[in-house]
Amino acid sequence: MERWGERGPVLLAIHGMTSSRRSWVRLAQHLAGRLRVIAYDQRGHGDSAGVTGPMALTRGVRDAANVVAALGEPVDVLLGHSWGGTVAITAGAELPVQRVVALDPMIRQVSDQWYQEYLEELAESFALTGAQRDAKTREEFADWSPADVEGKVHAVHAMTTAPIEGLWKENPPERWNIRGLIARYDKPLLLELAARGESINDDATLEEVERSHSKSVEVVSFPGAGHNLHRTAFDAVVAALDAWLALR
Repeated sequence: MERWGERGPVLLAIHGMTSSRRSWVRLAQHLAGRLRVIAYDQRGHGDSAGVTGPMALTRGVRDAANVVAALGEPVDVLLGHSWGGTVAITAGAELPVQRVVALDPMIRQVSDQWYQEYLEELAESFALTGAQRDAKTREEFADWSPADVEGKVHAVHAMTTAPIEGLWKENPPERWNIRGLIARYDKPLLLELAARGESINDDATLEEVERSHSKSVEVVSFPGAGHNLHRTAFDAVVAALDAWLALR
């Protein structure tokens, strides 16, 4: 677990696939003086790369609940990206947090083809180890900010494909679908979504969520932004977050 900031309410951040707690460095720096940011490595990632076991969404939600309980103080904002965004939305509905933010969350389980292609993309770098893998990661993400690049290096330095395969195999579509939850959400929820065709979600899912969410939910889309929008569209993402936080 890592903490940034000395003052303000707590924001607990949950990363997505092939990321780690270090993916939130820039956000934490941006929020300094207003919120204290706390983040942890989800199982199979970062310093928890050696943590094996269930990768079911229910397990991730339970992990988040355990972290909240271990903090021993109120959590104002629960925030997550991708897989972590789904965890944040689902856990946030159950836990005594005040507000929830999800950056391009995986609203429905994605297709087998998506996972197959993703695992193929990882194959070359994951065949390497140690410094060689780190160098490959820095090369692949050279267009990101230095802080985000080093966060990615930390995330995948020691991980295997097992947690990705687990997220695929242990979460059949009927168990990973939060459209109904978003439609009835009863606390403030900010959904920051990537552009059509760039999101982890298909266009039909995005259109349904934008059309059918509850009154507690605000949806902001970012034209041209990809799934890693907090890295590639950082200024726009934090501007929307700042505006939403100021009103709630």
